[in-house]
Amino acid sequence: MSDASPTDQVQLFGMTIDRLNLQQATDRVLGWALDDAATGPCRYVVTPNVDHAVMFQHDGRLRNAYRNAAMVVADGAPLVAVSRLLGKRLPERVAGSDLAPGLIAAASAASLSGERRMRVFLLGAGPGVADRAAFRIGQQWPGVDTVGTYCPPLGFEKDDAENERILQRIADAAPDVVLIGLGAPKQELWVARFHDRIPARVALCVGATIDFLAGEKKRSPAWMQRNGLEWLHRLASEPRRLAARYARDAWVFPQLVWGEFRRSAG
Repeated sequence: MSDASPTDQVQLFGMTIDRLNLQQATDRVLGWALDDAATGPCRYVVTPNVDHAVMFQHDGRLRNAYRNAAMVVADGAPLVAVSRLLGKRLPERVAGSDLAPGLIAAASAASLSGERRMRVFLLGAGPGVADRAAFRIGQQWPGVDTVGTYCPPLGFEKDDAENERILQRIADAAPDVVLIGLGAPKQELWVARFHDRIPARVALCVGATIDFLAGEKKRSPAWMQRNGLEWLHRLASEPRRLAARYARDAWVFPQLVWGEFRRSAG
């Protein structure tokens, strides 16, 4: 459950979203990560976009994962736009692909100012990708330690022995933060299932971010990000994987928006 008070949250498409900008979200997660007095289960962060909002309507497991998240920030620019049209005003888009490197950069700077070094574990992406991401993190942010990486095999979430191996790998590395790049909704369902056993202070569900950190995939140009067009760049980059999903979302999401407007007017 989110640490925020209800007045700092927005109800949108059934989701409870924290009203935070990128800097505020980064500061909050960094505080959790470096809190040596913290107890209890691993906090986890989810970053909904349009696709999440669509899946959320019919996936009870995903709704449960969101209910137990410590932070929910809007990754999708359309979610921010709808919130403003309804007068709920989320401050800005907070993408996982901005939050994760922002957190690492902030932790690296803090270590140079006398804070202890943050320890990060990378879970997900394709074979060898997380290792390349770890190398580039070390080059760009020398004040942070990447203490482990792992690419789970296909279907791992259904394999109890494999899940135990993953948890043991994380335990052996003793990270502060786990970046989980397994794709939605797999990453959200996995972290919700095991968050009380993940031996880290924070886990971030960040999709393709490990690929971005590795230089394996390129994000859209800044102007496309600013204008809510990153989805178009991703579609052009991976049409086979994303075309059907985006077509479904383009059909369902306007219906969800209309439902929000009707509820707001009522």
